[in-house]
Amino acid sequence: MSEEAPLAGLTVLDISSFIAGPAAAATLADFGADVIKIEPPDGDPHRQNFRSVGYPQSAVNFPWQLDGRLKRSVTLDLKTDAGRGALDRLLDRADVAIVNFPIAVRERLRLRWEDLEPRHPRLVYCSLTGFGETGPERDRPGFDITAYFGRAGILDAARHEGGPPGVSLPAQGDRATAMTLVAAILMGLRRRDRTGRGGWVGTSLYANGAWANGTTLQGALVGAALPPRQPPDRPRNALANLYRTADDRWLQLLLVRDDRRWAAFCAAIERPDLENEPRFASREGRRANAIALGAELAALFRREPYDIWAARLGAAGLPFGVIGRVAEVVEDPQAEHAGLFTPTDNPEVPRVVNNPIRLGFATARRPGPPPALGEHTESVLGEAGFTAAEINGLRKAGALG
Repeated sequence: MSEEAPLAGLTVLDISSFIAGPAAAATLADFGADVIKIEPPDGDPHRQNFRSVGYPQSAVNFPWQLDGRLKRSVTLDLKTDAGRGALDRLLDRADVAIVNFPIAVRERLRLRWEDLEPRHPRLVYCSLTGFGETGPERDRPGFDITAYFGRAGILDAARHEGGPPGVSLPAQGDRATAMTLVAAILMGLRRRDRTGRGGWVGTSLYANGAWANGTTLQGALVGAALPPRQPPDRPRNALANLYRTADDRWLQLLLVRDDRRWAAFCAAIERPDLENEPRFASREGRRANAIALGAELAALFRREPYDIWAARLGAAGLPFGVIGRVAEVVEDPQAEHAGLFTPTDNPEVPRVVNNPIRLGFATARRPGPPPALGEHTESVLGEAGFTAAEINGLRKAGALG
């Protein structure tokens, strides 16, 4: 780094499981925080997610590298009095705790903010739930596909008319929500800097899904009707549509200022005859005859490969894109410039997806292999003042698994 990591000196207890909470903690670790992963004796279930059917199939535990990076792992059975007591001593030294247990579980474990505040008033307590902290569904388990994508209306709003709702890919909503958690934590730390007091911060997957779907939901709040999405062969606007090219790529055309760029577009695609064609000469005509214009363009774009169209449209300064394939993104030269990936010191996973935050004064730390389950239990407890005899006592009490 060009200077000290911006979060150096912060201690974060990652008392969360699966993805959104751990991904937020990993981002804090990227920028220097000492993140201590508190796991049950059988570990965070996310350690085994790479075996899930919906995940890319590999013998390498790549999700754990992604979300376990730069953390230290401590196993504590919080269901035991000794384990819960040990956690309090770790919390004495912590600046931040990230918790995503269901509310009822927190109540049993005495892990709500109101339980912790008397002893840990400087702690920034970050809470994540599926559907919110209160209400009839506060205890309902929430995952990104159910709470973020499903309940918030994203999958319904994005489907084509008459078709079934879509299905998201693994953890997409979790990763977006992780950035909200990071922002909430930094606000909590800012407040503590000013007042000396920590406090509760948090969010839900449902709230983040609604925010991601904000344009559509805001329209619904004022009674606006959402028109059903049409498939590419029945566009409402042929100039903001998908077209298949000769090499079986999908070109995204997004000519948002067609009132100004229609002539340039017709020249770029080498169809000057379309410019003054009565059905398409005006913006109103292009909208009224969108299906007919779409059919013309579909036939045209099918004649040449994507690179040809990209060259022509790009030379004219017209907005367009391509539906990228995942395998291409990892080799995309622009990905290097955008900082999408960062190298690791783990030969099994030599590159990892980078967090999306960019700072002009610091870069993310280079991660090594993620921690083995309980790898740092004794060293972290020792730093918190536990003697060897006390650690042995915790082990005999079953608090360490």
